[in-house]
Amino acid sequence: MGILLNKLKAAAKFIANRSDLTVNIFWDLFVWNNSVLHICEYYSIGYTSRMTFSFTIQKKRGRARAGVLKTPHGEILTPAFVTVGTKATVKAMTPEQVSSIGAQVVLANTYHLYLEPGDEIVRDGGHLGKFMNWHGPTMTDSGGFQVFSLGAAFDSDGTGRRGVGKIASRGDSGAPKKEEDDNAEQTADDFKKTPHEALAKIDEDGVSFKSVIDGSAHRFTPERSMEIQHNIGADMFFAFDECTSPHAPYEYQREAMDRTHRWAERSLAYHSAHVKRNEKGAPLQALFGIVQGGRHEDLRKESAKVIGSMNIDGAEFDGFGIGGSFDKEDMYSVVGWVNDILPEGKPRHLLGIGEPADLFGGIENGADLFDCVAPTRIARNGTLYTATGRININNAKFKKDFGPIATGIDGKTCTCYTCAHYTAAYLAHLFRSEEMLAATLATIHNLHFIVSLVKKIRETLLDETFDVFKVDFLKNYYK
Repeated sequence: MGILLNKLKAAAKFIANRSDLTVNIFWDLFVWNNSVLHICEYYSIGYTSRMTFSFTIQKKRGRARAGVLKTPHGEILTPAFVTVGTKATVKAMTPEQVSSIGAQVVLANTYHLYLEPGDEIVRDGGHLGKFMNWHGPTMTDSGGFQVFSLGAAFDSDGTGRRGVGKIASRGDSGAPKKEEDDNAEQTADDFKKTPHEALAKIDEDGVSFKSVIDGSAHRFTPERSMEIQHNIGADMFFAFDECTSPHAPYEYQREAMDRTHRWAERSLAYHSAHVKRNEKGAPLQALFGIVQGGRHEDLRKESAKVIGSMNIDGAEFDGFGIGGSFDKEDMYSVVGWVNDILPEGKPRHLLGIGEPADLFGGIENGADLFDCVAPTRIARNGTLYTATGRININNAKFKKDFGPIATGIDGKTCTCYTCAHYTAAYLAHLFRSEEMLAATLATIHNLHFIVSLVKKIRETLLDETFDVFKVDFLKNYYK
């Protein structure tokens, strides 16, 4: 046993020396019936302080690009889907399961971790990666979307209900729906006067809001958002911004965009003064600025110019988020407008987008990273992705279906853990019986499907078969 363990240590040191890695060794002693069965050595491997950020474009096709984003905790091959772990956990999955499906990076939510368990607890637990036992790259959003979803941005019908999400539609005819007509007639001041105003109040300095947990009062400013994100300690942060509804009137979109720019300056200044650096002074954490402006071409282009060129005492943004909410019909155009202006050599993250067609459209228009809760959320309700569209495993036809659960992105039997080991009938049984395992197996499948889809898109950019793959996949998925 001793000889074996010494060899393992030597191998770990060799790996560390060869790949600029450090190895932290943790020992667990397992005892069964008062007898030592075995000793397991766990390696938590992370890049040393000599590693910092870089982004390399390997190949371009129009606006689309395949690249490599290097972080202190590993490389991200882009385009890539960013798995959402809102509260430092990907719902229903262990970090090991998340890694096994090919996920490269996890994004946690600043707003939720601030409220529970508290950003200082995450900090004292060794920061996000160690706290949740995820050894790869990590990200946090600014908390802005969640805060503003309590207010006017997502209260389009004036009833206090969250009537509009990240993507809205004008309907099949292209004509605005009634609720959009109502908003179009509002002034900027009218738009802010909603029943949710008591839950989120915006001023020049920041936003005051009430906790969704207990109703207690809280306040976020750009500096406070940065402080919280530094405590959480991810590899990549987002500047604090104001996220608006796609149906907000032009005047309010401009007001919110200008405020976002001022908050971006304050976020960048705070981050630059407090970021961790290596021995050469290079930052070990990256900050992404967020472009706003709604559906309006002039505002989006102006925001891209301002955020893309922002420089505070020599500090610039390391990447960019394309934020806000979109009209479905305008989204790809917006992404293209913005990416034609943003600096070429830095990554672009399309926030909150994960529908298969939108992944193709976003990548085709220059986006490198995507995050969305949809794959995990719909999985917990029994909805699964397949090569021919979504299915609901709760449907009666699956009760006695002893065949494979679903098809993968290539139209063949899916190769994920769930589909390789269980039948459709078994998964249907778990959902009907309300077993916890149902959510885990469905989530494994959905994340595997979306992560594999973006990985395949990357491969087609490299081998120049993107157009053929796009047409074939979307034709089968939406038929």
